[in-house]
Amino acid sequence: MNAIKWNNNELIILDQRKLPLTTSYIKCKSYKTVIDAIYTLSVRGAPLIGIAAAYGMVLAAIESQKLPKSRQKDFIINAGNKLKNTRPTAVNLSLVINKILKLTEKSDLKNIINILLKEATDIDKEDQILCDEIANNGIELFKNKTNLKILTHCNTGSLATQGIGTALGIIKKLNLNKQIKCIYIDETRPLLQGSRLTAYELNNEKVPCKLITDSTAAFILKKEKIDAVIVGADRIASNGDTANKIGTYGLAIAAKFHNIPFYIAAPSSTFDFNLKNGNQIIIEERDSKEIKEYNNKEISPKEIDVYNPAFDVTDNTLITGFITEKEILYPPYDISFLKLK
Repeated sequence: MNAIKWNNNELIILDQRKLPLTTSYIKCKSYKTVIDAIYTLSVRGAPLIGIAAAYGMVLAAIESQKLPKSRQKDFIINAGNKLKNTRPTAVNLSLVINKILKLTEKSDLKNIINILLKEATDIDKEDQILCDEIANNGIELFKNKTNLKILTHCNTGSLATQGIGTALGIIKKLNLNKQIKCIYIDETRPLLQGSRLTAYELNNEKVPCKLITDSTAAFILKKEKIDAVIVGADRIASNGDTANKIGTYGLAIAAKFHNIPFYIAAPSSTFDFNLKNGNQIIIEERDSKEIKEYNNKEISPKEIDVYNPAFDVTDNTLITGFITEKEILYPPYDISFLKLK
């Protein structure tokens, strides 16, 4: 399953807004089309947003060729800043763009398209490798265990990365080892990325699973013998406070109360060591229509005010450990995180 693909100077994006009912693609010939795809969640998932933005910078470099040489680099830099500001919470986006902006400033205009394309392709390939390494580390937590019941939130698979995924990558490998009894999938409000995307992925790969509402999760943790909760992340502060899709914080509290391990699966690029704690993470807010409308029809009073954050922040004290491509990191995080620097 390829959520994005570079082909003949075009970035082809699987439109995730229409899944699972319709499979359609967006062909991006301009960086502005990539911006729109990221903003509207046609492409989403912290690692994949970064990769899409990298290819968006290649498109900007191609577009810049129509301008006088004196204006080409400014055009690319301006495109990078616009891409970087499209979604503020996921750190991968700004990390990738900042890297490519530095590369742009020191590159020769004659070769800049090939230079940026090689960088984007390298980032793409690296993500595939990181996903495998995260999954290999994660399955070690469940060595020699069978009939596993795991709960997950949002979508962290092949639709959020260029590989098998982070949290879902672990789950997929456990399933290949015939260790899974049931994966409980939160629907994940407000955009239902669990019910639309995770359910779609796991169903396609024949992983035993059940879809539940977000408000059912705490009851499942109480009622069923859940072995672990595994989720992804969009930004992790230096103390371990973690931003992830809204609902993660409440899930972590419920897991703590029921003595169920709560793991974050994420590559080292998701760790933001410039932030001391989660209070410094910018939380993106989404359009009120995502809650007030269904199938483009209003289901709430027009006058009602809406608070629609896309993410929440889970305190480090609620997190059992971080499953990274290097190893699993445990508290105290101020010490274990040093291994990532």
